[in-house]
Amino acid sequence: MELDPADMTPVINRLKRAQGQLGAVARMLEEGADCKDVVTQLSAVSKALDRAGFAIIASGMEQCLGDPEKDLDRKELEKLFLTLA
Repeated sequence: MELDPADMTPVINRLKRAQGQLGAVARMLEEGADCKDVVTQLSAVSKALDRAGFAIIASGMEQCLGDPEKDLDRKELEKLFLTLA
């Protein structure tokens, strides 16, 4: 299954933001920032990555369901969802 690059633009943007947030977490740790602030920022990174993953899976499912010629392997989709859980 190939993902449509146009559909992935918002996902890529989300991942780039998460990358910046993760860099901020590392800097906060290096600078001895308050634990609560670090955990809050780390939580934001985690949520951004989860949402990007779900968007990728949703796009893939949409493509598979929209094309009756493609096999939709239920076990494989389950496995993908569980990797994000």
